[in-house]
Amino acid sequence: MAPDGFGTSLTPAEAAAALRAGWQQGAPHDDVAVCPMADGGPGFVATLHTTLGGDLDPVTVTSPVGSATPAAVLRVGRTAHVESAHALGLDLVPADLRDPTRTTSRGAGQLLVSALAGARRVVVGLGGSATNDAGAGLLVALAEALLPAGTVAADVAARLAAGGGGVGDLGPDDLRWLPDLRAALRSVDLLAAVDVDVPLLGLRGASAGFSAQKGATPQQAQDLERALGAFAHAATTALGDVRTGPGADLLGRSDARGARLAALPGAGAAGGVGFALALLGARLLPGATLVADVVDLPARIGAHDLVVTGEGRTDWQSLHGKVVAEVAARALPLAVPTVVVSGEVQVGRRELAAAGVTAAYAVAEGADAVRAALADPGGSLRARATRVARTWSPARAS
Repeated sequence: MAPDGFGTSLTPAEAAAALRAGWQQGAPHDDVAVCPMADGGPGFVATLHTTLGGDLDPVTVTSPVGSATPAAVLRVGRTAHVESAHALGLDLVPADLRDPTRTTSRGAGQLLVSALAGARRVVVGLGGSATNDAGAGLLVALAEALLPAGTVAADVAARLAAGGGGVGDLGPDDLRWLPDLRAALRSVDLLAAVDVDVPLLGLRGASAGFSAQKGATPQQAQDLERALGAFAHAATTALGDVRTGPGADLLGRSDARGARLAALPGAGAAGGVGFALALLGARLLPGATLVADVVDLPARIGAHDLVVTGEGRTDWQSLHGKVVAEVAARALPLAVPTVVVSGEVQVGRRELAAAGVTAAYAVAEGADAVRAALADPGGSLRARATRVARTWSPARAS
C-alpha cells in the first residue's frame, strides 16, 4: 500500500492504514505491507521522518491569512527538510476566507529562514497550498531576514506580502535586491521538491490550473495570470542573466536563464513558490521521485505481487508528477501491476494505462456519494479496499 494523502481528509499514513485494513478484511490470507508516499505536499516531512529519522524542530510561522500556525523543520545531519503546506496549506484557511488574490506565501519564507540555521542543504516540499502569489511573500520574508534592514522599501514589502492580486504592479526597480538575496543563499544547496511539473503560467500553470480549487473565481484566475506574468517579467529582469546550475529543471537542462525560469517544470507548484525558489537558485525536483528514492520504493514493490496507490482525486494533475504516476512508473519495469484506489477518478482508462496503471477504482462517484465518503473518509476507503481486494488478491488469483 503506497498511497499519498487524501486531501485534507487523510494523511498518507492514515490512507495506507485504511487501505491495509480494508484489504485484509477482503483477502485475509494476503501479506500486506504499507509504504506511505508523498509528493512534496501534505505529509512530505512526516513520510521522510519515518524513513530517515532525525530531529523535528517546532517553529511558529504565519498562515496564508496571517494567523500564527505551528510548523516543523526536519533535520537529518546538515540537511533540513520543510513542508510548505505547514505554512501555506489549504486547510489553514477557512472556506469563507479562501481568496488566492489575497493569501500570502510569507509563512513559507519564515519556515525557510528557520531551516537555514546550520544547514548545508535545505529541501522544501511544495504542494497543497492556499496561495497563488508566485512566492512573492516567501521572497520578502527571506529578504527581511537575510538582507540589511531597509533593503526592501516598506511599500514594496507590503505589496509582496499582500497576495497574488497585487504583485503585477511591481517593476524591476522594486525588485533590484533579488541578486543580493540569491547571493546570500549561495552557500546552501537549495532543493524544491515539487508536487506537479507544471510551469508558472499558461493553461496548466498556477493560476489557470489550480487557483479555482483555492477559491478563485474565473475572473480572478485571469487576473492572477496577468499579475503573475507581470511579476515574473519584473523579477527575472531584476535578477538578470543567470544560470541555474546543472540539473536545475525536471528535463535536465543546465542552461536555464532568468527569463526562462517561469517556464521550468515545477515553477507553478504551490501557487508559484517553485518559481520564487528557482529565482534564488534552487533546483526543482519531482517530490514523488525524491520520496520514492528515500523509501527505496522499487525494492519494496519488487518484493510483492501487487502495489496499491491512491489519492484524494486522480485527475490530470496526477499524471504530472504526483504519487500515483510515480508509483506506476516504478512498478512497470518490475512487471508488478499497479491498482489505484482514490476518492474520485477523473482520468480515462487510456490515459491511466499509458501511465502504467493497471486498474483504477473510485471510493465515490457523484456529488452525493462524495459527500457521504467525506463524512467518514477512513471507513469509506476501507470499504472500497475490501471490495477491490476480492478482485485483485494475489492469494485468490493463485
